[in-house]
Formats: sequence, structure tokens, C-alpha cells
Amino acid sequence: MPTDRPTASELLEAIREFLSEKVAPNVEGQLAFHVQVAGNVLAIVERTLQHGSTMDAEELQRLQELLTSDGNLMDLNHELAEKIRNGDLDEQREQVFEHLLKTVKDKLHLANPRYLNKKA
Repeated sequence: MPTDRPTASELLEAIREFLSEKVAPNVEGQLAFHVQVAGNVLAIVERTLQHGSTMDAEELQRLQELLTSDGNLMDLNHELAEKIRNGDLDEQREQVFEHLLKTVKDKLHLANPRYLNKKA
């Protein structure tokens, strides 16, 4: 990806700020809702650009260690699901749980970091 300015993240941030600061205060009803949704989508894309590759690499490494096999992220996740269903990882329950918890926290961080700060 080119490193010239503005970066993709900076462009996304500018669009998101424009929507939230200039457009949102001047619209109502369904359009206001769609502007808010668009802003949320842009924020998700920003976070994904900033952290997604690292999160994917860490998840892949955890899966490779847990399953002791190689492959891409999608294939290893399918293998993990199959092994969980079959009970093949029952002896590694704690490691599976730790992996799944970290993966879910990463996905929530991308989708909406505020979900991680809510108290039950």
C-alpha cells in the first residue's frame, strides 16, 4: 500500500468526521440513521486497517500451535470447529477457550470497542 499522505486511514477518518460533524446534525429520520450507520462502518474499516493484519497473524499463529498444523486462517478455523465438534480437543479445553476468548475480543475491538467496556 502506498505510504503517501493522506493515508487510507486518514481519508476514512476525514469522511467519518465530515458525516458526523457536518451531515448528521443537519438531517433527520431515516437519513440520519443511515449517516450514523455509515460513520460506524467507516470506523470499523479504520480499525481493521490499523489492527486487522496483526490480529489475523496472531490468530493464525495460535491456531497453528493449537492444531499443530499449517494452513490459512479460514482452513484452520474450519479444522478447529470440526475438532471441537468431534471432541478431539477436549484435553486442550483451556487452550481452546483462551484462543477463542482472545479471538472474540479482537473481533469486538474491530466491530465496536465499547462492547468490551460494558459491565454485565
